Amino acid sequence: MITRSILFVVVAIFILMPDFALAQGCSMCKAVVENGVSGSGPGTIGHGLNMGILYLMAVPYLLLFLLFRKRIVAFFKEFAGAQG
Repeated sequence: MITRSILFVVVAIFILMPDFALAQGCSMCKAVVENGVSGSGPGTIGHGLNMGILYLMAVPYLLLFLLFRKRIVAFFKEFAGAQG
């Protein structure tokens, strides 16, 4: 019963929320679009957005690597030394 009421509240919040609140975007994307409009060339906006997306994708993988690097190195050492 509690789960159903929580689901109802969440759905009601999303239905009653104005649509402009869902379409804010990240500040990096906004800055690239605003600066790209005044820039020269048709590919400046797309290139800047692609670089921003790649940056945002790379950060979690880098953090995971830094957290688990000892386990990763140990796994590859064990894998290289395995007979089979």
